Amino acid sequence: MSVEDTGSGTDADDRVEPPPLSASLERGEPHGVDAGEEDPLALRLEGLILGAERRYTPFQAARSAGVSMELASRFWRAMGFADIGQAKALTEADVLALRRLAGLVEAGLLSEAMAVQVARSTGQTTARLAEWQIDSFLEGLTEPPEPGMTRTEVTYPLVELLLPELEEFLVYVWRRQLAAATGRVVQAADDEEMVDRRLAVCFADLVGFTRLTRRMEEEELGELVEAFETTAADLVAANGGRLIKTLGDEVLYATDDAGVAAEIALRLIETMANDETMPELRVGMAFGTVTTRMGDVFGSTVNLASRLTSIAPKDAVLVDGAFAEELIRTGEAPASEAEAAEAAAAAEKEGEEPPTYRFALQPMWQRPVRGLGVVQPWLLTRRPGKV
Repeated sequence: MSVEDTGSGTDADDRVEPPPLSASLERGEPHGVDAGEEDPLALRLEGLILGAERRYTPFQAARSAGVSMELASRFWRAMGFADIGQAKALTEADVLALRRLAGLVEAGLLSEAMAVQVARSTGQTTARLAEWQIDSFLEGLTEPPEPGMTRTEVTYPLVELLLPELEEFLVYVWRRQLAAATGRVVQAADDEEMVDRRLAVCFADLVGFTRLTRRMEEEELGELVEAFETTAADLVAANGGRLIKTLGDEVLYATDDAGVAAEIALRLIETMANDETMPELRVGMAFGTVTTRMGDVFGSTVNLASRLTSIAPKDAVLVDGAFAEELIRTGEAPASEAEAAEAAAAAEKEGEEPPTYRFALQPMWQRPVRGLGVVQPWLLTRRPGKV
């Protein structure tokens, strides 16, 4: 929602407004078309959801918020809103949002660049949520319950009932996630570790997904992807991991502990193998320094985990040398079966309990990996009886 500020002293109400550019009501963006041309239900729904009527052009909203048009445009674009020219499509809530972001910058709590990042991360996350709710949730619920009723007659009262409940739930989940993320930051050893942390990073990828897309109907494919993402998300959350993102046939998660990441990976393969409708899975994991930005992870550790996934056998987990070393260091896996046998024999001789290892590691052939040189993969498996 941006236009260039001309710097003119002409009052915005006296301006001749240019033809508005396109925007999307379905994405929650203010429409740029004249109100007389719009569907009355669309306008009523917009008013219901936003809780306010249209009053401002972008220029007027920026001026009312005490923000330059340039900064307002940066915020709006970061939030994912389309340019709307100078259509009168903004509300008091838009003005208040600008004031809040600008106030955080003026108070020195956020830099301008950080405020833009806050706007972008919030916009991207909520845009995906809103799309899902419309495509998968509201669309199904607004099917006419009785013959002869139109979707129009059903949608407004349904949204009116759902809106406050969904809003409260969204705030609750956000606060819970914020508390968890804050806890991770507080526990970091130093400021540098808050951004560049040592994490276990894991990619899990469905085998032969491209072939499946050619054989399956779209609805069947959608159900398969949803089942895979749901299974992965549940296992990651239940075992203390953090789901970074899902990419249809692939999920990416991270944990602070290599043993936790290994347990999730093996449980995911075991769960999928017990479902005849699901294809095989392959998993690649690496351990090392990771840069975190806007909820995502970056760096050579992430790249290595991705490459290991591409070369992993079906229904198997490959890890890099650093991941294997971390499991050995923490006593989760022996360096070799010979070492495990020696440790067990020594413990028995001393009348002590032998070490209990959850995982086994088998070195694989070294191989070149594009962009990362020669790497030593390790095959990760569960030791017998350690389910």
